Amino acid sequence: MLSDMVISSLSPCFYSQPLQIQHLLNYGGGMSARTTAAVEVTDLHITRAKNHILHGLTFTLDKGSITGLLGPSGCGKTTLIRAIVGSQRITSGTITILGRPTGSAQLRTTVAYATQNLSIYRDLTVMANITYFARLYGATDYDNVLETVGLADYRTTLVENLSGGQASRVSLACALVAHPQVLILDEPTVGLDPVTRKSLWEVFRQLADTGITIMVSSHVLDEANHCDNVILMRRGRILAHAPIDTIQQETHTTNPEAAFLAYIANNS
Repeated sequence: MLSDMVISSLSPCFYSQPLQIQHLLNYGGGMSARTTAAVEVTDLHITRAKNHILHGLTFTLDKGSITGLLGPSGCGKTTLIRAIVGSQRITSGTITILGRPTGSAQLRTTVAYATQNLSIYRDLTVMANITYFARLYGATDYDNVLETVGLADYRTTLVENLSGGQASRVSLACALVAHPQVLILDEPTVGLDPVTRKSLWEVFRQLADTGITIMVSSHVLDEANHCDNVILMRRGRILAHAPIDTIQQETHTTNPEAAFLAYIANNS
């Protein structure tokens, strides 16, 4: 189970001008973006069992921003996330986080990663889980993480007695114990009701406002509306990387799902 949570140590009206597509693919690039980038991915290829999973991905994540990694199941989101945190072998290309190669020992308490599956101990109390992960990483100043995720009144509650949304908050709290600068969350809102999803996104925004760089993967395209930028993926390739408003303007659509379908139609 411990491997399920890592603080990275291992970690429909279509546009017709190709330049518009290139503009969206390059959003966040250039010299100014490089000086503010927390994560830089360059020409990333990943092949597994002779299957090409990721095809030359290039993008940056700005410091203190929320980036939504959006696309259907099987498009390569989790593989990309695992590559970023250093737990996926890279075939070619580079990934740097805060100026260091991914997987560097110096990033162990700087990059936090919570997987799609719940990665805490259900038979322990909320505080016992947090204390356990804090001790793993030598963290001492972690008492406020429960307040950050809105669970200050549940310190002595067993995780198995919490709702799904509350348990997700505990998992998030455990990822925050070492005060990471980069937070990678794989499908953190999957299976949650709309009210709980909204409250979690409010927490993500509060964290980003403190300077933490966040990437959140999801197959729920409407979650793009909570993000500063979105990366739309399909079949191991990036269709667009830009604020969702920009993507919708370029595709002459009014919602993220329609924009995604527009890209598929234009690239089929």
